[in-house]
Amino acid sequence: MKILIAEDNAVASKVLQLALQRTGHEVVVTRTGTEAWETFDRDPVRVTISDWMMPGMDGLEFCRQVRARPKTPYTYFILLTALDISAKNYDLATAAGVDDFLVKPVDSDRIQMRLRVAERILWFTREVHQLKQLIPICSYCHKVRDEENYWERVETYIQKETGSQFSHGACPECYEKQIAQLRTAHARQ
Repeated sequence: MKILIAEDNAVASKVLQLALQRTGHEVVVTRTGTEAWETFDRDPVRVTISDWMMPGMDGLEFCRQVRARPKTPYTYFILLTALDISAKNYDLATAAGVDDFLVKPVDSDRIQMRLRVAERILWFTREVHQLKQLIPICSYCHKVRDEENYWERVETYIQKETGSQFSHGACPECYEKQIAQLRTAHARQ
């Protein structure tokens, strides 16, 4: 996996980088929350390991920025801290969107265990994303089912989901069928 590290302590950053590279991960290292955000915004990664306390933007704000970035695949966010892991700190971190918490100094085995969890979570998010791409459509009337289990015309569904507008016309084949039906109806009169 490609992993973004945001850690202002050079020694801690290097130790983490080497541990991740030893297990085959590609690592991008940043030193501040602001640098981490700019790096992520240019090229989003699926796993981020960030220190909580950093100059400028802290780890929680960095996580909030990641979560708020539109059209970004889910990113598993691990927060590193030397702080006390109290209930208040857990609440702050989870409210910001943090997925996991590790206390420094980081043990290599613990980080590998967390990354295995990250791989599973990211696999499941890809599966859910693929399932959400499927549009349930009736084989007979071609109406589409929305999230509230309401069946509506394809045009209505697409307009609600994308904001697209439709102009209606007739393809050549349907045009010929309609003209033939009109002629037949007219001939019966």
